[in-house]
Amino acid sequence: MPLPAASADLGAFEGTAPAAAIGAALVDTHGRVHRDLRISLTDRCSLRCTYCMPEQGNEWLAKTSILTLDEIVRIARVAAADGITTFRLTGGEPLLRTDIVEVVRRLSAITGPDGRPVEIAMTTNGIRLPELLPALVEAGLTRLNISIDTLRRDRFHALTRRDRLDDVRDGIAAAGASGLRPLKLNAVAMRDVNDDELVDLVEFATAHDAQMRFIEQMPLDAGHTWDRSRMVTQDEILTALSARWTLTPVPGRGGAPAARWTLDGGPHTVGVIASVTAPFCGDCDRLRLTADGQLRNCLFSTTEYDLLPILRGGGDDGEVDGMLRSCVHGKLPGHAINDPSFLQPARGMNAIGG
Repeated sequence: MPLPAASADLGAFEGTAPAAAIGAALVDTHGRVHRDLRISLTDRCSLRCTYCMPEQGNEWLAKTSILTLDEIVRIARVAAADGITTFRLTGGEPLLRTDIVEVVRRLSAITGPDGRPVEIAMTTNGIRLPELLPALVEAGLTRLNISIDTLRRDRFHALTRRDRLDDVRDGIAAAGASGLRPLKLNAVAMRDVNDDELVDLVEFATAHDAQMRFIEQMPLDAGHTWDRSRMVTQDEILTALSARWTLTPVPGRGGAPAARWTLDGGPHTVGVIASVTAPFCGDCDRLRLTADGQLRNCLFSTTEYDLLPILRGGGDDGEVDGMLRSCVHGKLPGHAINDPSFLQPARGMNAIGG
C-alpha cells in the first residue's frame, strides 16, 4: 500500500478512515480504542546495542526532517483531543534531545476533553538521568522505563559497544530516589548473552523498588539477523524465575504490553513482554510517531503515514486529525510475526522508536 499523500483529500485514498470531527475517539476497524501515542524524539543514541543498531555506518535522519517542538506539541494536542491519554517519549535516546525538559513541560500542559492532564512517560537508557531528572520531574514527567540488559561490565560493553554500565546504574539509582512510580526496568532476554542473569536482574530491580520486565527479542535489528529459534521465550523466562520465586499471575492487564506476576505474593512484580510467543495485538491501544513525522499503527508496520507535508505545507489541524484516523483505520488485526509471509520493517528500532 503506498503512503497516503498527506496534503491531499484523505477520503480519496482506499482504506482511509471515514470523515470524523476532531474529538471523536480513535477506534480502528477491529474495535480497538487508541489511548497511547509513543513519540520518538531522535534516532540517535549514546549506546550501540547489538539487537538495535550497528556500531558504524548508521544512516541518521536528516536534521531538517526531525520534528520541531512546536510540531510535536501540535500533533499531541490533536491526539489528546481524540482521546490519547498517554504520551511516551522514546528514541533512539530521548535524553539526547537538547530541548527534552521543554518537550516534557509543553506536553504535560496538554489536557484531554475531560480536562484531565495527559500522562508523560519516558523510555531511556538512563545515562543522563542524574543531571536531568529533577528538571524533568518538575516539568511534569510522571513515569520512567529504563533499559538495562545485564549487570556485568564485560557483557554490557560487548552488548552496547560502550563502557557505560556505571552511568546506567547511577541513572537507575536516581530514578529510584525520585519517587516516580511505577518504575520499570527493561531487559531483552537473549540466549547465551544474559539468560543466566534473569534472577539477578529481578533482584536488582526489586532492590530499587522497580518492576523488572523481560522482553522477547523481536525482529527489529538493523542487520535483519533475528533468528526465532535463538529467542528466549516467555515460558523459559518464567521457568527460570520460578526456581527462585512463587509466581502468581496479576489479572487486569488491559492494553499493557507486559503480562505480570507477583513474586512470592508481592508486593513486587515481574513482567514479560511476549510479542512473539504470546501476542497481545487484540488489546493494543498504541500508535507511534517517528522523529521525522511518520505515523505508524504497529511496531512492525511496513506502512507509514507522513505528517510532514501537513505540518510544513500549511495544512490545518483537521488534516492532522485525518491522518491520525487514516493510520488507525489501516491497522491490521496483528503483526503476523509467526506467519511465513511476515516482513521485517525496513527501519531499525532506533528509527521507529521504542
